[in-house]
Amino acid sequence: MAAIIHFVFFILAALLSLLWWAIIISAVLSWLVAFDIINLRNQAVYQISNFLDRVTGPVLRPFQRIIPPLGGVDISPIIVLLIITGVQRYILPALEMTLLGLFGGY
Repeated sequence: MAAIIHFVFFILAALLSLLWWAIIISAVLSWLVAFDIINLRNQAVYQISNFLDRVTGPVLRPFQRIIPPLGGVDISPIIVLLIITGVQRYILPALEMTLLGLFGGY
C-alpha cells in the first residue's frame, strides 16, 4: 500500500510541476507576443499559445476574476505559482505522511 501512496503523490507532484512550467512558459510567450517579438500569425506559435492557454486558463481564470490587474499587469500567474509551490512543499508531503501513517506504511 505504501508504494501506491508514494506513486500517487509522485504523479501529483509531477503534474503540479508541469503546470508550474506551463504557467511560466505561457507568461513569457504572452510577453513576447505583447512586445511583438513573435507573432501569433505563425501557425506553430499560435498552436503553442492556444495549447498553453487551454492548459493554464482554467487554473488562472478564477484568480483573474478576483485579483484586478495592477497597472495593467496581471499578477494572477504569480499568485498561482506561489500556491502551487506551497502545495508541493507543504501540503503534499504532510498529506502523504498522514496517509502512510493511517495505512501503516511508514
